[in-house]
Amino acid sequence: MDGRGKANRVGDHPVVPDYGGACIANVVPALLEPGPERPSWFPAGAIDASQVVLLVLDGLGWEQLETRRHLAPTLSAMAGGPITSVVPSTTATALTSIATGLTPGEHGVVGYRVAVDGEVLNILRWTTPSGDARGRIDPYRFQPQAAFCGQRPSIVTKAEFVSSGFSGAHLSDVRFHGYRVPSTLVAELRRQLRAGEPFVYAYYDGIDKVSHEYGLGEFFDAEIAAADRLVADILSVLPRDAALVITADHGQVDVGDRMVPLHPDVTAHVSFQSGEGRFRWLHARPGRAPALHAAAVEHHADVAWVRTRDETVDDGWWGPGVSDQARSRLGDVALVTRDEVAFSDPADTGPFSLVGRHGSLTGAEMFVPLLVGLASDP
Repeated sequence: MDGRGKANRVGDHPVVPDYGGACIANVVPALLEPGPERPSWFPAGAIDASQVVLLVLDGLGWEQLETRRHLAPTLSAMAGGPITSVVPSTTATALTSIATGLTPGEHGVVGYRVAVDGEVLNILRWTTPSGDARGRIDPYRFQPQAAFCGQRPSIVTKAEFVSSGFSGAHLSDVRFHGYRVPSTLVAELRRQLRAGEPFVYAYYDGIDKVSHEYGLGEFFDAEIAAADRLVADILSVLPRDAALVITADHGQVDVGDRMVPLHPDVTAHVSFQSGEGRFRWLHARPGRAPALHAAAVEHHADVAWVRTRDETVDDGWWGPGVSDQARSRLGDVALVTRDEVAFSDPADTGPFSLVGRHGSLTGAEMFVPLLVGLASDP
């Protein structure tokens, strides 16, 4: 093995989202604007319930749940199965698709770190290298599409997220209720349901945080068990005839320290990078996009799918339609990891080195659960 993860290949073909069917982008429309028939991919019980809680468990991939069912008896007892995430399989893009019911090509939040007017905007922090970007890049204009089919549901999320730029971009015109710890998440959901709210959206980020810092080992297992207990607590406070719907934004891959630097023949053509380690966009120097693509194929196709911007669009990665604004935020060449590796970028830093990662189109990252539990369940 050459240190770049060849012995750990996790898939040979990209998983393209099922934008026309079993995809996270279609969950909210199915619940808030149901048609005459329940979609065949949606578990029974939720669409006709008198009240619904939609809980997003950030980072819970279907494959990770399947191998840990012994740690998650509550989740394992719920009806449902896998659906696809969106491209890239990352929180910023996926949560926006869940909330708006739109594809990335429609809402334009096309990654975690996105090129905007020559800078790279970190969507989750809403910062650029120049600092806080809220005064320069208006979140409401960056992503102006209405959330939750234009309704104004109750949103139960971590208190520190309520006023963030990213919340402004993907959760505009809703009614926020912040929580601090999991017990207050449950208590807040109970309050909203007792007040008669027909639909409540809730978000929990523990699984993703543990995966990023610790990988998919014993700490991840402990968090899966803790999240399962959280789900049991939520089910216990549902009124009769209410339903709990659970999905996620993406799964995970344990990358460890298997970081791949760009080959010098590639960097010679690169102006800057956006995206993230498992879905890295390379932005070419003027006139060098063809040479950049050729060099990337030569040096990195052994561990990644190498695609031009037009290829990702033509292959439907962003949905059937891609707005001019969304297209302008894409790079020239995408390095989309196929193996258990990530591409390094000195500008892409955080408070600690990431062990668990996501963003690519492997099954481990792209398949997430769609589960339904009813209040009347034993």
